[in-house]
Amino acid sequence: MSMATSIAASATAFSSAQLQYNVSLSVTKKAMDSQEVAMQGLLEMMPQNPAGIGQNIDTYA
Repeated sequence: MSMATSIAASATAFSSAQLQYNVSLSVTKKAMDSQEVAMQGLLEMMPQNPAGIGQNIDTYA
């Protein structure tokens, strides 16, 4: 294999790896955005803190 062919093959492989990384990163960001929206929905469905619950700490237990 000549040096030019080797350089071209390396450049193509690098470009392919970079594209694969960018696609993977994009899919991950979309998944994180989707999870954020789902979590916001769950937090909105949770009941608010009833009066007095969780405001005292039992330090003698």
